[in-house]
Amino acid sequence: MAATYPILRMRRLRKTEAVRQLVRETALSPQDFIYPMFVTHGKGVRREISAMPGCYHLSPDEAVREAQEAQSLGIPAVLLFGIPAQKDGVGSEAYAENGIVQQAVRAIKGALPEMVVVTDVCLCEYTDHGHCGVIVDGHVENDRSVELIAKAAVSHAKAGADIVAPSDMMDGRVGAIRKALDAGGQSNVPIMSYAAKYASAFFGPFREAAGSTPQFGDRRGYQMDPANAREALREIELDISEGADIIMVKPALAYLDIIARARQRFDLPIAAYNVSGEYSMLKAAARNGWLDERRSVMETLTSIKRAGADIIITYHAKDAARWLRE
Repeated sequence: MAATYPILRMRRLRKTEAVRQLVRETALSPQDFIYPMFVTHGKGVRREISAMPGCYHLSPDEAVREAQEAQSLGIPAVLLFGIPAQKDGVGSEAYAENGIVQQAVRAIKGALPEMVVVTDVCLCEYTDHGHCGVIVDGHVENDRSVELIAKAAVSHAKAGADIVAPSDMMDGRVGAIRKALDAGGQSNVPIMSYAAKYASAFFGPFREAAGSTPQFGDRRGYQMDPANAREALREIELDISEGADIIMVKPALAYLDIIARARQRFDLPIAAYNVSGEYSMLKAAARNGWLDERRSVMETLTSIKRAGADIIITYHAKDAARWLRE
């Protein structure tokens, strides 16, 4: 028969910080983090994003400095999003040899060869309509979009990206990217697939940062319905079958159950994206004195890892890494 009170006293293992650390089940490390950055054309550009305090539009030289700081804090990887010089209907700069992401990859890898550089592979930042693919008769046409997305992934890999991360949610894009990478001599480049990406309200600040708000309609025709969980597991399973090396759940906080289900079912590394809205709401609450920023951020990140994520993509990465060192 199990012991009960007063013999069993659960508080015994909570009485001091040293004891709490000794029995702690989930431990965060800077090695868990990927730090996202927004790269833009120019030199010496470091422009704060109003909806995301502490995050910036960075020219390649400033992105190198930001990556150096991240590396000095023990963060092993960055994730790059591009702000193009011009947009068009087919997102040409996404796969241009001298596109902004390609420039930033070369700059960072040239200065920091050990830094893992991950690139977001999508068309939404680069299209004048803001959707993640090519528009045909008023709708995002899947297969033509996949061709261009695969082309962008190969372009990033040839520029030196260590990992490519397709975020578009087109059907079949992981398989197409894997085939294109292999055919292009990039068979060793892994794919981190945004496998379960939901049509979320928590993407709002990012759309300001990336200038990627759709000019008509929305993305619910290709991103997942927030009400669906079993479908997420089907999406993940399909991406694995097509060649994904790492799978991702995005957003993280409202979808901790999806992370947990994926961890129970799949053996691949799981990434979770602590997205812009999750970041900005804590920043806003902290600035108003409603929350303790450090405690709320660390609690949030711990919850994501506790749910089962191996990798946490977060704009809090630098602050969290500093706090973990103290």
